[in-house]
Amino acid sequence: MAPKLGWADWASAWLHITAETLLQRVYTYHLPHKLSLPVLTGSTCIITGATSGIGLETAKQLAEAGAHVVLACRNINAAQTLVHEWKNQREQDSAPLNVEVMELNLLSLSSVRAFAAAWEARKEPLHVLINNAGIFSMSAPQKFSEDELEEHMQVNYVAPALLTLLLLPSLSRGSPARVVNVNSDMQWFGVLDPDDLNLTCGKRKYSSVAAYSGSKLAQIYFSSLLECKLRSGSGIHVICVNPGIVKTNVIRTLPKVVQAIYNFIGCFSLSSLEGARSVLFCATDPQVVQYADALKAKGWPVCSYYSSICKPNDTSKHAQNMNLALRLWEKTAEIIGLSTEDIEKLLPIC
Repeated sequence: MAPKLGWADWASAWLHITAETLLQRVYTYHLPHKLSLPVLTGSTCIITGATSGIGLETAKQLAEAGAHVVLACRNINAAQTLVHEWKNQREQDSAPLNVEVMELNLLSLSSVRAFAAAWEARKEPLHVLINNAGIFSMSAPQKFSEDELEEHMQVNYVAPALLTLLLLPSLSRGSPARVVNVNSDMQWFGVLDPDDLNLTCGKRKYSSVAAYSGSKLAQIYFSSLLECKLRSGSGIHVICVNPGIVKTNVIRTLPKVVQAIYNFIGCFSLSSLEGARSVLFCATDPQVVQYADALKAKGWPVCSYYSSICKPNDTSKHAQNMNLALRLWEKTAEIIGLSTEDIEKLLPIC
């Protein structure tokens, strides 16, 4: 039987998201406009979707803090232009930025494998992986990737999951290390059937909202199980973060009526700079590791989940369904072509 939301679930989701949207500026008033970061010299960070929005601000600030930042992007020309601009903006007496661009197309699992293979060939440590890239094609018809996966599910969940697993050896070399998955409050609306990830079997009708929210719920399931599988001694933690309602270019793809609503909500929205705060916090602050260790010690099955105020927050109750999470894990392994033994080999040995 396919999972579904009851009326109480819908009401709870709407109440939660409405409150978060209208009050997020109140909730975040105490935060500085730009987060202060520690010196990150010697740290390596890979970030997807870094040519615009939250990803751009996150990557730039990590680089300015001294980290070696790898922009994993589909449009490498745009990324290289961006890096050139950043370097030109640096004051002459400032340390040069250590930023590079590598090609990664999340709509192609072969591209993900090629990226991971190229990175692993270096045998270098990786300290932070930020799965930031995502799509929400609200006004577009249902589309499928070359891997025959619904595009929201592939870009927002399946491809980042594969990337994370393949980079575990590098993260182990960089231990203590973190995987930061940029999530969304839309996970509260998420309903997931592991046997119908493409929303084509007729159990649930496709809509961009259903596809997007389902992909974000899937991300939490995967993150939680991977966090559980990573032994305490591995030094690797998986964190999900909701950066809040942020002004992005997605509005250009929306219907006129939705654009009007979005413009109204824009009064309460955060800028990309403000949205990047919680992502950067999860990527760098020692409190995040302490909290993750505490959750693991208590046996809590869900991974750390942070909000735009840089503090832990609750997930939806559906995100706490570990039986469904396990079914999704098994289905994901089948889709990406990794057996249980393959995944076990990628997990660090403590």
